Amino acid sequence: EVQLQASGGGLVEAGGSLTLSCAASGFTFDDYAIGWFRQAPGRERAGVACIGKHDARTYYVDSLKGRFTMSADNTTNTVYLRLNNLKPEDTAVYYCAADPFWIGETCLGPLHHYWGQGTLVTVSS
Repeated sequence: EVQLQASGGGLVEAGGSLTLSCAASGFTFDDYAIGWFRQAPGRERAGVACIGKHDARTYYVDSLKGRFTMSADNTTNTVYLRLNNLKPEDTAVYYCAADPFWIGETCLGPLHHYWGQGTLVTVSS
């Protein structure tokens, strides 16, 4: 059974940083795309960063490149998302997701099959 457990959210002041974690189980990392997504209040869920199936590269949405960094630890089946220089518009519920289909940059699309429960990041101005 595929399971994803996101954690690490919280309240942070603008300009601050957070590191989110996603503990994954029930699948082999290389056989799945895995990514981070976020849903701000009143907006649709959108991709943040991901690693495609059978892919060593990490893909980012252009607007977040340079501030957010995704990494993966294959030994512990955990992925991380480091959020730097946070802005109030980064306030959202952040989700990790996985899917056995998406390759390359298509993993940024919010159509993954498996989703974690989300962790709330609130950035105060």
